[in-house]
Amino acid sequence: MSGSAITSAYAAEPDPREIFAPLSYPQPVNVYHSSNGAPGPAAWKNKADYAIQVKIDPATHVLSGQETLTYTNNSPDALPSLWIQLDQNLYALGARASFATPRWLRNHTGGMVIDSVSVLTNGKDTVLTPTLSDTRMLVALPKDLPAKGGKTALKITWHYAIPPEWGGRTAYSQDKDGEVYEIAQFYPRMAVYDDVRGWDTSPYLGQEFYLDYGDIDYSVTVPKGFLVVGSGALTNPQEVLTTQERNRLADAAKSETRVQIRSAADVKAIVGQIQNGTQTWRFHMNNTRDVAFVASPALLWDAAKLDLPPLEDGNAKNPSPRLAMSVYPAEATGANKWDRSTEYVKHAIEYFSGKWYPYPWPNAINVGGHGAAMEYPGIVFDGKEDANSELFWVTTHELGHGWFPMIVGSNERRHAFMDEGFNTFIDAYASDHFNHGEFAPKKDVEFAPQTGRPADDIVPVLKDAAAPPLMTEADLVPEKYRHPVTYFKGAYGLQLLREQILGPDRFDRAFKRYIALWAFKHPTPSDFFRVMESEGGENLSWFWRGWYFKNWGPDYAVQSVSYVKNNPADGALVHVANKGWLPLPVVLAVTWIDGSSARVIIPTETWYQKNDVTLHIPGKQPVKSVVLDPDHKIPDINRADNSLDVKADNAATQDDGKNAVSVPAVPSH
Repeated sequence: MSGSAITSAYAAEPDPREIFAPLSYPQPVNVYHSSNGAPGPAAWKNKADYAIQVKIDPATHVLSGQETLTYTNNSPDALPSLWIQLDQNLYALGARASFATPRWLRNHTGGMVIDSVSVLTNGKDTVLTPTLSDTRMLVALPKDLPAKGGKTALKITWHYAIPPEWGGRTAYSQDKDGEVYEIAQFYPRMAVYDDVRGWDTSPYLGQEFYLDYGDIDYSVTVPKGFLVVGSGALTNPQEVLTTQERNRLADAAKSETRVQIRSAADVKAIVGQIQNGTQTWRFHMNNTRDVAFVASPALLWDAAKLDLPPLEDGNAKNPSPRLAMSVYPAEATGANKWDRSTEYVKHAIEYFSGKWYPYPWPNAINVGGHGAAMEYPGIVFDGKEDANSELFWVTTHELGHGWFPMIVGSNERRHAFMDEGFNTFIDAYASDHFNHGEFAPKKDVEFAPQTGRPADDIVPVLKDAAAPPLMTEADLVPEKYRHPVTYFKGAYGLQLLREQILGPDRFDRAFKRYIALWAFKHPTPSDFFRVMESEGGENLSWFWRGWYFKNWGPDYAVQSVSYVKNNPADGALVHVANKGWLPLPVVLAVTWIDGSSARVIIPTETWYQKNDVTLHIPGKQPVKSVVLDPDHKIPDINRADNSLDVKADNAATQDDGKNAVSVPAVPSH
């Protein structure tokens, strides 16, 4: 449909030929993407391994670093050059983000300063002159990197000024006991070369990321007295932790409830004495797309065990126990505040692991900082002021990103709903599951924000002609619609698919299959659509078109109630009309004069060739009322005509019922 037709869709009578027409997916089937949504027989992905050393100077707030980036080209193409992401250039004066996202116009740093780049060739470093363009860096190689396994190593040194709190996702902030450094996007990171568009070099405009997987060793040098907690496993605890801290960690590894590793008294003792020199903290993380860390002398630290199987393969390099952890300043403590954070971390990781896919990394860490509300593999940055249900919801949401997009590596810069929408979907069920529904239903800025009832709260979005479709690229979604569309609509679409279309058994099997197929790989929306259809056993093109490619919604109406041959003993005839462009399955509830009732599910196929239907409901007495969607399970955009109270004089129409659809009515209880 044209743009004008989309905005006026609800004013027009639904056209079944348009609603149920075949849908061509954006990503074609080929040797890399199979027709069932799985990776194709020739599928590949490149690999980026890093050895990183960084140092933070609190006096100048400068981070300086050097890295060896080992890149493996598994693609079928020889690569004459490499593209590197320099996300810190978001903050540089004149960055494209300053114009695309006005909030970045307010403050600036010098961005990431590249001190040197060289390539290791035959054991020798060859100095290269890179080309910088906004948040990207092009490195032309002395010779092409061979296809199907070619490997090269770049050495890069750099430094940059860490932004203060206005940096948002990566910044330093001041607490009463010292500065807190929440550090992310801190090293030059490989851009992704994939089978969809080659190098994906979308500039970083402040949205999200797209990264390849690899093994990362990194070290952080900071003044003595600082605590550093980061993605992966700490590999030198004997060098940086006290005997008491190591003993407490051992206790935490056996505890279902939190054990204080660094207490408020410990922090006061540390900040109260002069610290000389530096310490270097070393970490390892296997098969990850990124790492991040927090460093500060001001943070309390607690932990409890994760009830998960031991790690295998590369992540077992350090056999430390798997822990749920929290770090936060003293002012964040409290019975309904960060004292419960590790409880929430433990629940999220264990629940998502059991429900969807096993958590693959050593630890999971929640940071109480300046309020970035941002996720990275193994660590998330939340707000020290968060409390009560908000702390549970934000903790669960940010940790849920461990699955989308940290495990399932979709392209966040293009397909935000596969990141935020999928994650918000699993979060909603986590709220129901935690502590007998203590924080259920999920009702926050991400999901059903007005009432906690998604079918009602989504209706204004479906009625808004300016609301962008879910398939809109992330950078093109106005901030006004980011949460209502990308998060809420993206999550509720999966909930509708699970609860109203496929049912939990078929949906869960298909969704888990999708996660397993694309774990540590790069799926497209088309891959997701195909997996859910193939594994779910349904042609869902009408749903993908209406909910993802358009902004359509369901709209049903009860037109009339009559009786076969004007005799209630022969059954009722209920005339239902479809006025909407998204014909979801809908429940019709019938209540008879004696108070008994029954329900009928009207399936989507009802509307393949028509927009109205007459249902023959068996019964022996007059009908009192009929209601469509009595439990508000679908987002009917106009509920004013969803019900009808039947009076004796308006149900006396003569009708033999020959053209009615006879349906079994299931008694209600």
